[in-house]
Amino acid sequence: MSSVLRHLFTWLLSLGLFGPLILGIADSSFLFLPFGNDLLVVILVARNHAHLPIYVVTAAIGSTLGVLLLDAVCRKGGEEGLKRMMKPKRLGYFKRRMSNQAAIAIGLACLAPPPFPFTLVIASASAFAYPRPRLLGLVFITRVTRFIIIGWLAIRFGRDILRIARAPETTWIMVGFIVLCIIGSAFQVLKWVRVSRRLG
Repeated sequence: MSSVLRHLFTWLLSLGLFGPLILGIADSSFLFLPFGNDLLVVILVARNHAHLPIYVVTAAIGSTLGVLLLDAVCRKGGEEGLKRMMKPKRLGYFKRRMSNQAAIAIGLACLAPPPFPFTLVIASASAFAYPRPRLLGLVFITRVTRFIIIGWLAIRFGRDILRIARAPETTWIMVGFIVLCIIGSAFQVLKWVRVSRRLG
């Protein structure tokens, strides 16, 4: 299992600028991959500082495309779809935020690390008909900001990051983390499938 996962991450690294693009789409749509694209960008930038702008832009584009997929489903489901995903109290909270401070909530969701509820914020914005062009524009700009910060940290601490990444202990931590992501993604996709079936 660890060998397969290690090969998967190595494959993503070997894709260069397409790695953050692909992982960004998966991470920002229906899968559970906290820090996945962040880690990929960190290692890529630590290896090649000059490509920072390329990795930042492709990661942000991937994330924006992932949000577009999520938006397409949640906008169609509307508030009825959200009722099947969260409790009434939480739904009321998100409804108030989207009516008063939608842009701030979306921006924070794109900038903040887990456990900030990124998927629920985007799903709520779409379900309550926040304008799609504005949503995608906000996601792209704030994700660019986030990946620039992450890239700068990779440049600043690049040697230490690569040394830690090569350590055997890190391999097992990553294996555990990826297994957790696979399990979380399976539950996430199953939940979305159930919601879409009930709405259909």
